[in-house]
Amino acid sequence: MDPKLLPAQEELSKRKKEKKSKKEKQRKLAAEAEQEAATEEVAKSSKKSKKEKKRKLAAEAEQEAATEEAAKSSKKRAAGQDESDQAGPVEKSVAVTGKGYAEPKYAQLKSFAAAALPPQVLDCCKGFDRPSPIQALAWPYLLDGRDFIGIAATGSGKTIAFGVPALMHVRNKLGEKAAKKGLPRCLMLAPTRELAQQIADVLTEAGAPCGINSVCLYGGTSKGPQISALKSGVEIVIGTPGRMKDLIEMGVCRLNEVSFVVLDEADRMLDMGFEPEVRAILSQTSSIRQMVMFSATWPFAVHQLAQEFMDPNPIKVVVGSEDLAANHDVMQIVEVLDDRARDSRLVALLDKYHRAQSNRVLVFVLYKKEAGRVEAMLNKRGWKAVSVHGDKAQHDRTKALSLFKEGKCPLMIATDVASRGLDIPDVEVVINYSFPLTTEDYVHRIGRTGRAGKKGVAHTFFTQADKGLAGELVNVLREADQVVPPALMKFGTHVKKKESKIYGSHFKEITADAPKSTKITFGDSDEE
Repeated sequence: MDPKLLPAQEELSKRKKEKKSKKEKQRKLAAEAEQEAATEEVAKSSKKSKKEKKRKLAAEAEQEAATEEAAKSSKKRAAGQDESDQAGPVEKSVAVTGKGYAEPKYAQLKSFAAAALPPQVLDCCKGFDRPSPIQALAWPYLLDGRDFIGIAATGSGKTIAFGVPALMHVRNKLGEKAAKKGLPRCLMLAPTRELAQQIADVLTEAGAPCGINSVCLYGGTSKGPQISALKSGVEIVIGTPGRMKDLIEMGVCRLNEVSFVVLDEADRMLDMGFEPEVRAILSQTSSIRQMVMFSATWPFAVHQLAQEFMDPNPIKVVVGSEDLAANHDVMQIVEVLDDRARDSRLVALLDKYHRAQSNRVLVFVLYKKEAGRVEAMLNKRGWKAVSVHGDKAQHDRTKALSLFKEGKCPLMIATDVASRGLDIPDVEVVINYSFPLTTEDYVHRIGRTGRAGKKGVAHTFFTQADKGLAGELVNVLREADQVVPPALMKFGTHVKKKESKIYGSHFKEITADAPKSTKITFGDSDEE
């Protein structure tokens, strides 16, 4: 090589090395940057995962806290430390309408003694300190012979509200026609066997000191004993529309001397399609009669029935609201769940609320087969449970109810046959394993707890299949100042217009000459 070219060659070689080194350095930097980006992405993903985990844990903690609070509340009640003892009486709004409703003789009662009734008639009230709002207002009107409409929530003391005036009505009639003792003078209709039996239990006990006999007529059991009771002589007949109509057509149940008629849970009775039977039964009673209707709500069909069979200006007492509203003494907890998660969640709740298996817990399901399956599942997992549903014989239903009431088996699975027929003041927890077909039934279900002024807990599972009722449920929760879960809101808050099969869309009654309502407030009430 030419010595003159040597420096140039060395310079070129040097530059190549520098370029190669520079490229190597760039590759290294690029690799480091790529590694750093990957590390950063992993960190971000980890951070996101942690946040997601935190959110999940927070949601679980919130649910756990709500459940824990409900359990604490339940324990406090068991120990006699009811929160309401510190908070004072809850005010209840009452509206009264009807001709002459404000006359002094109809002043609401401050005590049972103020009614000035015979001691034997008041014997059934000795366990209570004072009348409930519906009792305090109903008695003066009913004892004076007025036709009466009572709109009050379940657990408000309705049975005694109409039961005591019924006893007095019989006593007054027997005084006039002692020779006809043993003929029915009072008729009480109820939509379900359980509710009819509940009324009969109260009236049988209340009537015993007065020498007044009652009989309960319902289907699903032999007619023989019921016919024998009618023939032996009774003054008060309590029954369901189907069995009543059968016995009337057989000629063994004569109602021509009945002059005091009660339709209890009138809205439910018509909703179940009993209107033809109700009309047929009422046509058999005396043309001169006192009509009493009790209902939790006031749909148009019930309004029409009242207009047809009552005086033009009956007394109407509304305790709370005519619209659908839940008992404010019940803490409502709603969970949106996948259908398959219900079994494990139910067991977890029982472990929370019913660990000692001593307090009463009522689990509602929608279908008869579902009741049997849930009962079997719980018994298999070590929980002692009984069930009440339409596929069970009346004897078995009565036995299951007795075990539940007596506390021998304080966990019961039930369909909606029990949503209006159970009057057990110390049911602490209601669990809706399945949401009912209507929000009205939801309100009646949870009304099995929080009775007689006590507090209660209602835990409800809500699934995708129930989304059509989400709007109504949200309204019920808001009205009672309960927590509305965000997951429920995702279904929307639209409320479908209700329609009756017979009357079409329900609407509020409009009467131009109706007297203006008067607002009255009462303290907390006792149960019947």
